[in-house]
Amino acid sequence: MVLLMPRPLLPLYQAARARGMAVVSTPPEGGRVHYYGGPRYADRLALDLALLEPPDAWLPSLPWELTRRRIEAMTLGEARSLEGPVFVKPPSDKGFPARVYRGDLPGLPHDTAVLVSEVVEFAVEYRLHVLDGELHTGSRYATWGLLDPAPLGAEAGRLREFVRALPSLPSAVVVDVGLIGPPDDPRADLVVVEANMAWFSQPYLGDPGRVLDVVLRAAGPRDEVSAGDRRFVRQCRCAS
Repeated sequence: MVLLMPRPLLPLYQAARARGMAVVSTPPEGGRVHYYGGPRYADRLALDLALLEPPDAWLPSLPWELTRRRIEAMTLGEARSLEGPVFVKPPSDKGFPARVYRGDLPGLPHDTAVLVSEVVEFAVEYRLHVLDGELHTGSRYATWGLLDPAPLGAEAGRLREFVRALPSLPSAVVVDVGLIGPPDDPRADLVVVEANMAWFSQPYLGDPGRVLDVVLRAAGPRDEVSAGDRRFVRQCRCAS
């Protein structure tokens, strides 16, 4: 089994090597290949892999109870007509920075797809690697918008229950979850920040071996994809 990783990430590299996997930075000839890297690289090489990703419409389709904010899918041209600060992000490909914009939106084509939401301040943000609808591993990655990685502690049980309530996701995916309100307030709401491809997500302090479990399922041979995951397979944006 081979893990194609164009830019080696040490914890994932070590976890793969501990399993006896070969880790390479260029596409190998033959073998059962899995992938960890960017979508543009995968598209450019037209890799014959099934890369699972959450649908672009997933986040804006969620009920208010799971987001606590209004989120809309639109074009960048439509977003340019909005007043006031708004949080803007690409649906999946990370083609520009996801952040609060105040009229300084990226200079990309007007028809570029974006997600726009109200500005919300998260007390804590968690990165959760999810496998078969269950929290497989995860970690805190930010506090009040500042990078602050830490292992999951007592909050793991509550996060596990929250993940179980999320609809319509690939069997292997990363979900970022935020806490709105003081971190020590039991009434603070857990909400979805976004969902991402496991094969292109920083694990922070998640258990590397369990992160690898999710990556291998999310990016591997097409003939290993389950029937339930086929609708989540990324369509190559390959140049003709």
